[in-house]
Amino acid sequence: MSNHKIELTINGRQYSGDVEARTSLADFLRDDAGFTGVHLGCEHGVCGACTITVDGRAVRSCLMLAVQANGATVVTAEGLAAEDGTLHPVQQVMMEEHALQCGFCTPGVVMTLASLTGEGKQCSQAQIEGAMSGHICRCTGYQGIRRSAARLAYDAMGDSAQQGGDA
Repeated sequence: MSNHKIELTINGRQYSGDVEARTSLADFLRDDAGFTGVHLGCEHGVCGACTITVDGRAVRSCLMLAVQANGATVVTAEGLAAEDGTLHPVQQVMMEEHALQCGFCTPGVVMTLASLTGEGKQCSQAQIEGAMSGHICRCTGYQGIRRSAARLAYDAMGDSAQQGGDA
């Protein structure tokens, strides 16, 4: 097998490595770069535990090859909080709504919600619920996760929701 040199930015820092062509991005992030917040559940893209952002879009890292991320900017759940430890708004809401439970699905859920609601993006409750349907929680954390998603959708709607628009 031949190895391929890749270089990418992960959580604001440059990383490089030599990977086999078949190495998933999830495996590279966990095993080579040390970002164990990327969880591997089904390894078929169904459970959502491995969700990260690549160039600002939520992706299932178990379905993406590491070589496909060459030159990309990757953010994992470890990269969301500010350097001073201040939680990202999605992390804060999930903590307040007790949506963490066992924590296995949490990084993927957080990354999906951050991707949908970040940087002033507006999204509807239906859009968030549609995206969240791709996440499997096995420990019954769904109530807190759904409350978090509803709060984030409401906040993302901004003034229109606060003036009586549908959330």
